[in-house]
Amino acid sequence: MQAIGRLRYLEAMPRLGVRKRGTLLLIHAFPVTARMFEAQLALSEHGWRVVAPQLRQFDHTDNDPAATSLDDFAGDVIDLLDALHIEEAVIGGVSMGGYIAFAMFRRAPRYFQGLLLADTKSEADTAEAVAGRLRMLQLVRDKGPAAVADDMIPKLLGWTTRATQPEVVERVRALVLSSSSDAIAGAIGALMTRPDSGPLLSSIRCPTLVAVGEEDTVTPRSAAEAMHRAIAGSELVTIPQAGHLANLEQPAAFNAALARFLEHRL
Repeated sequence: MQAIGRLRYLEAMPRLGVRKRGTLLLIHAFPVTARMFEAQLALSEHGWRVVAPQLRQFDHTDNDPAATSLDDFAGDVIDLLDALHIEEAVIGGVSMGGYIAFAMFRRAPRYFQGLLLADTKSEADTAEAVAGRLRMLQLVRDKGPAAVADDMIPKLLGWTTRATQPEVVERVRALVLSSSSDAIAGAIGALMTRPDSGPLLSSIRCPTLVAVGEEDTVTPRSAAEAMHRAIAGSELVTIPQAGHLANLEQPAAFNAALARFLEHRL
């Protein structure tokens, strides 16, 4: 993990001799950390500078106050782009990372060379979803990240992953446990108060890839299809045998789909 000021991030640069294509910035899901993108750092082999911001407090290493809105996270990521002198990038994320990408686009669309929306959706939380967030908020306050991991892993990972990849299950558990209770609680508040990004979709004109795990039950294919229909010229890809963390469950298939998009559309 690297740092510039208070901002921390993972980074992979293209090797010498590889034609540089630009920057790919990936924003992590809730309630894990930027290390969920370690397999995607390999996309630097295709000429991309890959940057994965570590959202505030998600690995116990900073003293910033917990975020209270997605705009707090979006502002941090924009600050990182500025600190790294990155004027534009292909920006995207998984789940909450997609919500933060929407927040960034509302504030500063000039940064977007392209957009990746993976296992996410444009709608705000429903009343039922807010009630679920409140239950999880109480859970993390009472029992900490371990209880959150127990509750969320069956939702985060597809049934194929849970049945056949125990090492991925344990990897996700470790990523959740590396997040602080304050970070998880702050993110829950930000998630359940986020605005509806549906009206934003028709204004997105940059090349956009919408990706969804075949077994994602949190933000299913129907949500991905709705975004794909509303974003002119977007592409839609389904990652087989993956749930809500498709990039981590099936990294080879996810990387191949993203590399094709970057090669043909950017």
